[in-house]
Amino acid sequence: MERPNAWKEYGAEQLDALHYLCEGYKSFISDNKTERECCAASIQMAEEAGYANLAERIASGEPLKAGDKVYASNRGKSLMLVHLGTAPLTEGVNILGAHIDSPRLDVKQDPLEERNELVTLDTHYYGGVKKYQWVTMPLAIHGVVAKKDGSVVNVVIGEDEADPVFCISDLLPHLGAQQMSKKATEVIEGEMLDVLVGNRPLVIDAEADGEKDAEAEKSPVKAGVVRVLSETLGIDEEDLLSAELEIVPAGAARDLGLDRSMILGYGQDDRVCAYTSLVAQLDCEAPARTAVTLLVDKEEIGSVGATGMTSHFFEDTMAEVLELAGETGPLALRRCLASSNMLSSDVSAGFDPAFASVFEPKNSAYLGHGLTFNKFTGRGGKGGSNDADAEYVATIRRVMDEGGVHWQTAELGKVDAGGGGTIAYILATYGMNVIDCGVPVLSMHAPWEATSKADVYEAYRGYQEFLKLA
Repeated sequence: MERPNAWKEYGAEQLDALHYLCEGYKSFISDNKTERECCAASIQMAEEAGYANLAERIASGEPLKAGDKVYASNRGKSLMLVHLGTAPLTEGVNILGAHIDSPRLDVKQDPLEERNELVTLDTHYYGGVKKYQWVTMPLAIHGVVAKKDGSVVNVVIGEDEADPVFCISDLLPHLGAQQMSKKATEVIEGEMLDVLVGNRPLVIDAEADGEKDAEAEKSPVKAGVVRVLSETLGIDEEDLLSAELEIVPAGAARDLGLDRSMILGYGQDDRVCAYTSLVAQLDCEAPARTAVTLLVDKEEIGSVGATGMTSHFFEDTMAEVLELAGETGPLALRRCLASSNMLSSDVSAGFDPAFASVFEPKNSAYLGHGLTFNKFTGRGGKGGSNDADAEYVATIRRVMDEGGVHWQTAELGKVDAGGGGTIAYILATYGMNVIDCGVPVLSMHAPWEATSKADVYEAYRGYQEFLKLA
């Protein structure tokens, strides 16, 4: 049951639409490399599309009716968009769910260290990474620093051409015989992921305070870096205790290939599904069933915490929407959730001929063949997986085929090769229909990941058709 290559069937009009969508997508992932940045940009796009802040509607008590569009933000790291349909909410809603966090390096709370006149930031890697992939490449710092006076300093260093960049050093091959004999998991250890940030010692003023003199004498390069932080960002070293700074690859997403058919960029897991879900939601017109898009945090570390999918944010927000729509009470909420449909929109592993041994070709996702559906994920006997039922899969097949969407099915590699998971199983606990789907990716979880523009376009089209499901 080979699925056709989508590129073969595009006419001029579809190619123009594909190009427009992918240019917007490249800009989105280039400008927004953290969950906070993605959330803020998505809110801006939503407001421009006519969405109102749900918190303001709750405060005013103004009822919600068919056609109304609202959003709710969770600590600026997760977002829920709701477009009220004409059908009662208790009959269920259609949900697109993706995550906006990506593997990265997080700066530790007490990070600055000077050794042999080199100053580094200590980091703790976030999510599943191959640590050796992060050395010797240009890196940028994104995030926030919260100060005791209540102010928050936004930080983006390394993206503008005039900015400095950062890196993690590696050992030269001439001295690397012992290093190269280690397993890949040990070539670069977690505590070696120290980001170089300075080498210039502070020139000490003879009239400076004696205590400051002593500290600068002890670590003059670190003192110079601290002064730069003070002069450029208005923060001191102790402010780093309440900072959330993320180390990410520096630079913009680019076209990949002589034919420009692919995209190379950071964070495509899972912002490729987040962006296409967001745009499909914003482009949705007069839905019968209420359309909902969830963009959540912390998926890469198990969906835990106040901004992850396991928090009560989604359920509480749905309860508020039901209340304002006049469908009150806990039973109405339970009926709504149990009657809903969801696409857990997360990327899938694209078949890579360089590593064909870990894939089962007949059940693999191929770049350029469209939106990928994974009936189940998990590992080792489907452990930790949501497994969509046959009836729901049949419904999705019908919706995609009637909409002319290019789609395919896949598993995440050979049965015993490994596996993975998404947020699907969490939503399934409400009893709703859930299936995993998304864009196939090469080099998933690497600093730079590759996708096909055709698959990005088909994901958007597939999500549009799903939101029309009555």
